[in-house]
Amino acid sequence: MAGEVAGGTRFVDTTLAQYGDADRQFTGEAVSLDARPATFVLRAAGLVIDVVVIYSVLALVIWGISAAAHSLDPAAIASLQVAAVVLMFVVVPMLIETLSHGRSLGKLAVGARIVRDDGGSTQLRHTFVRSLVGAVEIYLTFGGIAAIAGLLSPRSKRLGDLLAGTYSQLQRMPAAPRPGMASPPHLAGWAQIADVATLPPSLSRRIAEFLRHSDTLTPDARARVSTDLAREASAHVSPLPNTDAFSFLVAVAAERRDREYAALVGERARLDSVQGALTALPPGFPRRTH
Repeated sequence: MAGEVAGGTRFVDTTLAQYGDADRQFTGEAVSLDARPATFVLRAAGLVIDVVVIYSVLALVIWGISAAAHSLDPAAIASLQVAAVVLMFVVVPMLIETLSHGRSLGKLAVGARIVRDDGGSTQLRHTFVRSLVGAVEIYLTFGGIAAIAGLLSPRSKRLGDLLAGTYSQLQRMPAAPRPGMASPPHLAGWAQIADVATLPPSLSRRIAEFLRHSDTLTPDARARVSTDLAREASAHVSPLPNTDAFSFLVAVAAERRDREYAALVGERARLDSVQGALTALPPGFPRRTH
């Protein structure tokens, strides 16, 4: 459905790519969690930090064994070196993730944490599988298998995560968004009579993201994107105001925000009005203190 803007310009009837719903996480009770998996780049950066630390400590251990070589036979030296490699590549990462509840030095640096697929804390069995598989996919193949698996996985899981049922979850949440824009003053009269229906979630998110970053766009890009978004939003608004596409989007977003807030306030008021009836005891029923 096309609508008119100032100067007789019509919203361009072009189809934009639809953004699908973000990868959502659910607990065993089907409760949705607001959790984000770490991106491939963040996981790679954290892994590089961990690998550098592990190799640095391993080099010091090997150097210590070599320094004591004069008092040990060759077989004992070889055994100690093998034990040091196993300790640093398998045992130490497992103990660190177990004791820190999924946080290693690299993960702390990038603000991530290893958790189960349902969002719970990892246990010893999870960290053991991750460390055992990580010795092959990270250290023996120089990260090749881990990189391929991470690129092919929606949550950037490496092979150890797939086998253990874990993934890397972001712990540093983004800063709170800025307050939304107020409705343009010249559309105040239209807002009083406008019927602004609930927008589809994907369209609402795209409009919010566009308005949040509109200052960073060039005038041509802002006009083009706002026209496309206004064309889509016009199907849910009646009557259409005689204004430019950007002002139309600001007004629609402001009206939906204000009306949803008013609905929440009204719901809270209705709940408060019946709170006494919900907590009151039947007549003559004794009130127990414990």
